[in-house]
Amino acid sequence: MPLYSVSNKAKIGNNVTIGDFTVIKDDVEIGNNVVIGTNVIIDDGARISDNVIIHHGAAVSTIPQDLKFAGEYSNLELGENTIVREFATLNRGTAASGKTIIGKNCLCMAYSHVAHDCILGNNIILANSVNLAGHVELNDYVIVGGISGILQFVKVGTHTILSAFSKVNKDVPPYITAGKEPVRFEGLNSIGLRRRNFTNKQINCIKEVYDVIYKSGLNVSDAVKKIKNTMEITTETKVILDFISRSTKGIIGTV
Repeated sequence: MPLYSVSNKAKIGNNVTIGDFTVIKDDVEIGNNVVIGTNVIIDDGARISDNVIIHHGAAVSTIPQDLKFAGEYSNLELGENTIVREFATLNRGTAASGKTIIGKNCLCMAYSHVAHDCILGNNIILANSVNLAGHVELNDYVIVGGISGILQFVKVGTHTILSAFSKVNKDVPPYITAGKEPVRFEGLNSIGLRRRNFTNKQINCIKEVYDVIYKSGLNVSDAVKKIKNTMEITTETKVILDFISRSTKGIIGTV
């Protein structure tokens, strides 16, 4: 006799392993080759793709910690090959967007928290006890160091790494390393970029853009104008400029 509780309304794929004392609610869809540990709660609205692994004690698609939440229908999506470690808590969305999204090949380490309406891209790592407030946006290949907190509505650009113990209250642009208190620009994520096959030319181009933004003495608006008027707009430059144009919190500084 199974020691878990799975609703007969839930849609469960092939070759799914479910540990003891796990609860899977009615409005749940789980793909193929998924492994779910013991004492896990998979709440209504969960949409779990193939090859996901969810470890002991995790809470997936639980209701938002938002006083405005009024029981409206919403989802949480977990992409293929994502791993959710012990006691991570992943909340579904609110009426604001209707969903929380965690992409493919992500790793949410133990005690990490992803709040309502967050959008996480692919290949993201949240180290132990990282806490994301509502509506946070992390682009592909972001790494967040342990015991870090990211304020609501903050955006973090692609290929950026944040050091442990970071308190992030402004937007963090792409391709960089950031940390300290307050969080500040510390340089390029050169090692990560090389690991992902960025060429020296691409990395040098990124460096030139950030030299204008952070070392020229110009404010951000004037730095952007100078970049547009004097530099070649490569793919990487466009990613940086597009990120800045979408920033609503303002980007981090150097001090």
